[in-house]
Amino acid sequence: MKSELPHEMGKTKEIGSVRQPGLPPVIEPGHTFESITDKISSIVLTRKTPWGWFVGFGITFLLTLMLLYTIGYLLVVGVGIWGVNIPVGWGFDILNFVWWIGIGHAGTLISAILLLLRQKWRTSINRFAEAMTLFAVACAGLYPALHTGRPWFDYWLLPYPNTMGLWPQFRSPLVWDVFAISTYGTVSLLFWFVGLIPDLATLRDRSQSRLGRIIYGILAMGWRGSAKHWHRYETAYLLLAGLATPLVVSVHTVVSFDFAVGIVPGWHATIFPPYFVAGAIYSGFAMVMTLAIPIRAVYKLEDFITMRHLENMAKIMLVTGLIVAYGYMMEAFMAWYSVNPYERYMILNRMQGPYAPLYWALILCNVLIPQVLWFKRVRTNVPALFVIALVVNVGMWLERFVIVVVSLHRDFLPSSWDMYIPTLFDWSTFVGTIGLFLALLFLFIRFLPMISIFEMRTILPQAEVRELVDYIED
Repeated sequence: MKSELPHEMGKTKEIGSVRQPGLPPVIEPGHTFESITDKISSIVLTRKTPWGWFVGFGITFLLTLMLLYTIGYLLVVGVGIWGVNIPVGWGFDILNFVWWIGIGHAGTLISAILLLLRQKWRTSINRFAEAMTLFAVACAGLYPALHTGRPWFDYWLLPYPNTMGLWPQFRSPLVWDVFAISTYGTVSLLFWFVGLIPDLATLRDRSQSRLGRIIYGILAMGWRGSAKHWHRYETAYLLLAGLATPLVVSVHTVVSFDFAVGIVPGWHATIFPPYFVAGAIYSGFAMVMTLAIPIRAVYKLEDFITMRHLENMAKIMLVTGLIVAYGYMMEAFMAWYSVNPYERYMILNRMQGPYAPLYWALILCNVLIPQVLWFKRVRTNVPALFVIALVVNVGMWLERFVIVVVSLHRDFLPSSWDMYIPTLFDWSTFVGTIGLFLALLFLFIRFLPMISIFEMRTILPQAEVRELVDYIED
C-alpha cells in the first residue's frame, strides 16, 4: 500500500489531510525520507557549486561595494549629494524604505499565517521567503538611518536611561518606524533561526569537513531530535508564528501612518493602512516568485517547488492586486467627492502633470497586466509568471515614487513647487541595496538549506501513513 501512495499523489490535491482529484501535488511522487534529505542537503554539503553562483555573487558583491562607497561619501559630504530639495524633503530614501519593507512581508505571511492555517503548500517556499524578509529588512533599515543626516546619533531614537533625561519624541513617525522595524526584524530573525535548528543538526551530522561539523554543531545548539527537543521546538515555533502574524498587519500599517498623519494632499487618507498592507503582500509575493522561479530552475527543484506553489502565489497576487486597484480607485473617488481643491489638483497632477507617465506606468504594471492571472493557462506558464512578477515589482516601486514625490513636489504654495530629479548617488544607493540583498541571498543559498528538510518530510504520504498507524496504536 505504501509503494502505491507516491504514485497516486500526482493525481490528488490536499484539503488538510484529505486528498481529492484535481490540483497538482505539493511534492512530486516517488520521493522518500532519504531522497528529500539527500537532495536538499547536497546543495550545501556535496554538490559542486555552479559557476553561475560565482558570477552572480561576484556581480552582487561589486554592487555591495558600490553601496559602501556611496554611504562613506554620504557620511563625509552630507545628504546634499541626494536629489532632495524643498519641497521634496523625502526622495529615494523613504520610497525605497517603504518598497523594501513591503518586499519583506511575504516571508512572514508564508511562514506564520499559512503555518497557523495549516497550508502544506507553504513548506517548499517558506525558508527562503523568511530569509528574503531578513535581507529586505536589513536593506530597508539603512534608509531611515542615513536619512537623518547624522546616523552616528541614531541611538537617540531609542529609549535608554541617560543623565540628560533625553527621550525620543514618540509622536514622530521616525520613532514609530524604529520600533516597528526593530520588532519585525527581531521576531522574523528568531522565527527563521528556530525553524533552521533541526536542519542545522542534519547538516552537522552529514558534513564531511571538521570545520563544517563545528560550525553547524554550534548553530544547532545541541539538537539531538529527542521527544523533549521536538516538543520544545514545536511550542517555540508556534508561539513565534503567533507573534509574527499580527506584525504582518501592524508593521506596514505603522509605515502607512508616516504618510497618513501628514496634511499633504495624497497622504492624508484613512485608506492607507489596509491599502499599504495589501500592497506589501502584493510586492512581497511578486519578489518570492521572482526568486523562486530561477532557483527552481538552476537547482532542479521542480519536484519540490511545483506548479501548485506557483499557481497559489499567482492567485494571492491577483487578489492583493485587486485590493491595490481598489485603493487607487478610492483615492481618485475621494478626491472628487471631498470637493477639496487641493485633493482634486493632486489627482489631476498625477494624471496630467510632469510625472504623469510614471503614474500611468504604475496603473499598467499593478492593475492591467496582472489581470491576465485570471487565466489558468497564464498561471501555469512559468516564463509568463516570472515576467509578471518583475512587472509588479517595478509597478510597486513606481507606486511609492508617485505617493512620495508627486504628492510633495507641488504642495499648497505654488512658489515653492519644484521637480525632484534623482542624482547618481540616489541611484547608486538603491542599486547598491539590491546588490546587498542578492549577495546575502547567494550566501544563504550556498551555506544553508533553502528548503526545510524536516518539513518536506512531513508532507510525504509515508509520514501520513505513519501518523495514522501511531494514532490507531494509541
